[in-house]
Amino acid sequence: MNLLDLPSPLWVLGTDTGVGKTHVAARIARAWAQAGPVVYRKPFQTGVVDEEDPEADAPVVRGVGITVETGIILRAPLSPLAAAEKEGKLLDLESMAAWVKRPVDPGVRLLLEPAGGVMVPVGNDEKFIDWATGLKIPAVVVGRGGLGTLNHLLLTCEALLSRGWILPAVFLNPGVDRAFEAAEENAAVLRRFLPMPVEVL
Repeated sequence: MNLLDLPSPLWVLGTDTGVGKTHVAARIARAWAQAGPVVYRKPFQTGVVDEEDPEADAPVVRGVGITVETGIILRAPLSPLAAAEKEGKLLDLESMAAWVKRPVDPGVRLLLEPAGGVMVPVGNDEKFIDWATGLKIPAVVVGRGGLGTLNHLLLTCEALLSRGWILPAVFLNPGVDRAFEAAEENAAVLRRFLPMPVEVL
């Protein structure tokens, strides 16, 4: 798949934490940057341990023609809701939605990456998927290459599709579990059950 064909704005969502969303976001951002400027936004950044570089994932994505913007920064390596509560903060989801939707200049592509999986809590009674569905932004979904990824990807895609999300592609990232051969086999199976392209990155 040509990554330049992916729509902007675009979420890079994952089946879980640690499946390689940022790796895939970096691949997309660098491909887009060959055609023009890119803005990468991360509305919730948790697990920040270095106050000198609070963007945490940004060095992986940052590159020529790519601007990184970080929203809410939280220290604990927890869900946005749990991390905010640990610091005595209340997440203003309405303001964060406006921040995510803030227009970029003409010709600039916008890439978005949340924290964790799509069901991660971001408010007292609100999960990421509840909050982000109303933004009406397409998404690609990232999963591991190996064992368990079929279940995780099918559940995640079903949850998103049932809420009306547009999913231009699904990506398996075998680098996180060193499951390169299994990733190709799992991608072939997923293509039988999902209506969008499934690729191994």
